[in-house]
Amino acid sequence: MPLFHIDTHNEARRVSSGQFPLERQLQIIIEANLNEIFGVRFVASEFVIRGEQPGRIDTLGLDWEGAPTIVEYKRAENENVINQGLYYMNWLVEHRGDFELAAQRILGHDVEVDWSHPRLIIIAQNYAKWDTYAVNRMGDGIELWRYTLYGDDLLHLELVFGQQRTVVIPSSRATSSSSSEIEPAYTLEYHLDKGSEKVGNLFQTLREGILALAGEEGEILETPNKLYISYRHGKNFCEVQFQSRSLKLHLDIPSALLDDPQKIARDVSGVGHWGTGDVEVKVESEEEIPYVLDLVKQSYQQTI
Repeated sequence: MPLFHIDTHNEARRVSSGQFPLERQLQIIIEANLNEIFGVRFVASEFVIRGEQPGRIDTLGLDWEGAPTIVEYKRAENENVINQGLYYMNWLVEHRGDFELAAQRILGHDVEVDWSHPRLIIIAQNYAKWDTYAVNRMGDGIELWRYTLYGDDLLHLELVFGQQRTVVIPSSRATSSSSSEIEPAYTLEYHLDKGSEKVGNLFQTLREGILALAGEEGEILETPNKLYISYRHGKNFCEVQFQSRSLKLHLDIPSALLDDPQKIARDVSGVGHWGTGDVEVKVESEEEIPYVLDLVKQSYQQTI
């Protein structure tokens, strides 16, 4: 998409797009800003894997929900980085101990890892038309992002494809570190069963409003977890927790930046809570939803 710079005389000048002279420069920028862009804590760069097909994982991280995250950079349109990334993800799930040790060295020994929904993020300047078709058949956990470099100092990232996570609840959690299967996650139905019919109706209305924020289907990723449902565009911007008579939301925006004239949001940064956001909002009636959605939108806009 074209980008224009507007000067003090309101004249618009188109900023030309280009590419990094070396793809390694893109990797360095992403790794230095992994948390800001994707809500992922950095663990390792060029992580060496051994075995029948040795290789190097470009970027390895852990998101704030505890999901192991692989980031790969597609350097040429004909490069089969999707299959390569899937191989790396499978290797990681089969060698959980290697990842957990690496994460503990960087993030501390008390870091928690959730193997139920690992992420694979692929970043490229362009994708072949069959890439999204292929990813659509491969299952969840894969995100395709397109980047555009404008001038020397403007980087635009656009989500091309990302699947919702709505799979069955496990009857028992696998404990073997050699398991090759990705553990299933939780469903929307699991959370709907926690609340009353009234709370379920509140959620359905709120959910429609949240998913409509992006304008295009698939740009916002919805992930049911054990304790809440998260909404992400690159990184989390909202988490929804079911209660018996209401919904509790946590927004990933600093309290000082939130425009909340009704003063219904609460800063819980110094209080233990579920969710990655530090601003808490409760919804108890349909009438509150339009106002709450405006607060959610402010948090979402921090990700675009």
